[in-house]
Amino acid sequence: MTEAETSAVGNHPWIDRYLEYLVVEKGLAEHSLQAYTRDIYSLYSFLTKRGGSLESVNGQTLLLYLGELRARELGSRSIARHLSSLRGFFSFAADEGWLHSDPAELLSNPKLPHSLPEFLTVEEMDALLAQPDQTQKLGLRDRAMLELLYAAGLRVSELISLKPIDFDAQAGLLRIFGKGAKERLVPLYQEAQDVLGTYLASWRGLFGPKDQEIFLNRSGRKLSRQGVWKLVKRYAAQAGIKREISPHTLRHSFATHLLDGGADLRTVQVLLGHADVAATEIYTHVQSVRLAAIHHRFHPRSG
Repeated sequence: MTEAETSAVGNHPWIDRYLEYLVVEKGLAEHSLQAYTRDIYSLYSFLTKRGGSLESVNGQTLLLYLGELRARELGSRSIARHLSSLRGFFSFAADEGWLHSDPAELLSNPKLPHSLPEFLTVEEMDALLAQPDQTQKLGLRDRAMLELLYAAGLRVSELISLKPIDFDAQAGLLRIFGKGAKERLVPLYQEAQDVLGTYLASWRGLFGPKDQEIFLNRSGRKLSRQGVWKLVKRYAAQAGIKREISPHTLRHSFATHLLDGGADLRTVQVLLGHADVAATEIYTHVQSVRLAAIHHRFHPRSG
């Protein structure tokens, strides 16, 4: 839902209070807050156009809205995200006593396809890292950026929020603020330390910093999420990687390569900043698929 559409239906005090709760008490990141805002105001607009209200919502109303989402031809993941936003909102509304019961309590998510995370091979990762021209300030910045995405398994939002103070050069540690402002420390391998240290000491100042973050654009401002995406895609094309990849592919590669090297699941969970080990277990499925392929290819009885 656009800002114009949100303005057209007007604000609602319940929604304002819930969004305030997400920011102040849950520490929700800006892009997540925007998604919640769009999802909840999308329902509010749906109700308003039909003469309904949040105060009178029931399970049947939400089923009608679910049908509306499907009519828009939204994918299963988008619908599941909408429902997750609404569950959180209506659970909060019930807890606050605004509603007698939670109308979203019995809604079930659509079945999601079981897709395994895309990752790069070690050879592809080496080729990607070799692309930036480190004799140029933009090239060294980009090399440091790619190294950190892979060395620390960073989300894009975590990468672009890093500040120089978050790098402990003596200990070789990076302090990262993840989802919900949760802090974690991740060690960097030596090459990542060296590239980042060189960039910070000799090259970052050449951008004429106007913002405090480590990674800056040509104007000295904080590098955007879209900027990182474009750079990763460009260097992937230069490296001859034909598949469609994103910055998150480097995070998946980080986790997969650690497990391949013998790291235990709990360690990888901590390094990724996953609150629940179930989110990390997807990488064991990646390993299982690869092992099965190798077994089928090389076992004498698999022909």
